[in-house]
Amino acid sequence: MLRLYTNLSVVWFAISARLLRPPGRKDERGSVTIENVLWAVAVIAIVAIVVAAIRAFVTSESGKIR
Repeated sequence: MLRLYTNLSVVWFAISARLLRPPGRKDERGSVTIENVLWAVAVIAIVAIVVAAIRAFVTSESGKIR
């Protein structure tokens, strides 16, 4: 178990060191597009949560109608 933990730790540190290393050159092409996509996904998720909450409320209240 200790060997597995050690191996996973080494892999984790190697990956994080590679991801945190500053890039050799600044290439920001496409960063605006990615940001817009992330905002769109966030807005869609929030709208889906609100729609689900309203639908659940309406369904539960319609069950009370006689």
